[in-house]
Amino acid sequence: MVLNVLPNGDSDTTPIVKEADAAGAYLVTQWNKPADLNPWDGYDTWISHITFDGVDSGRQIAEAMFEQMGGSGGIIALQGILDTAAAKDRFTGLQEALAENPDIELLDEQTADFDRTTGFEVTKTLITKHGDAIRGVWAANDDMALGALQALEAAGMSDVAVVGIDAVPEAVQAVADGTMTATVSVDGPWQGGVGLAMGYCALTGELDVAGLSNEQRAFFAEQTLINAENAEENLTPKADLEDFECGNLFDRVTGPVS
Repeated sequence: MVLNVLPNGDSDTTPIVKEADAAGAYLVTQWNKPADLNPWDGYDTWISHITFDGVDSGRQIAEAMFEQMGGSGGIIALQGILDTAAAKDRFTGLQEALAENPDIELLDEQTADFDRTTGFEVTKTLITKHGDAIRGVWAANDDMALGALQALEAAGMSDVAVVGIDAVPEAVQAVADGTMTATVSVDGPWQGGVGLAMGYCALTGELDVAGLSNEQRAFFAEQTLINAENAEENLTPKADLEDFECGNLFDRVTGPVS
């Protein structure tokens, strides 16, 4: 068996890994794992853990938003599920960007659980609290950003910069239309295929799991800022089958997960 799994939170990863290992199933995990749990710690069939640099993506969308705002003004932040590394790291990226841009003020930050409806409700509450002082909305994913966008449109605040992460089609379209400022793509088609490709290559003997480096077994993969300049070309997600050939599986590694 081959499994390509996105655990809901860091605490879910350990039981998934142990069950897969006990069954002899090849496993690739994505996004969430405890910092002290690693594929090379005695797990023969846990091939790799793939994630993306949340600090970098959180900072990238913040900087794009600050530029759209002209370098000054108040913002609100919508955090994700706080038990996940993605939520923590992305917010750290925002904090780093804020430290470098003293004319941007963080008016408020609340968790909206990576959920669109919650993002709408939280933004609506924060609009009531802060009103026209809000010039930007930083959201830790696109679902919350799209919820925030709905709340802003309902309040007649169409000139507020809104950013998210994930490059879901509706968000990319919003960037192309100019209603959102930016999102970050981690290439969903590649994510969906590469873990299964790794398992297939291991099953067929074309990938020697024991011979992989630690960097190949837990790594950050490439991500791309989507803004007005490149949104149109990213409207339709595409998979390149060459990426899934056994010799190309690690071409998108940008660094080890430390």
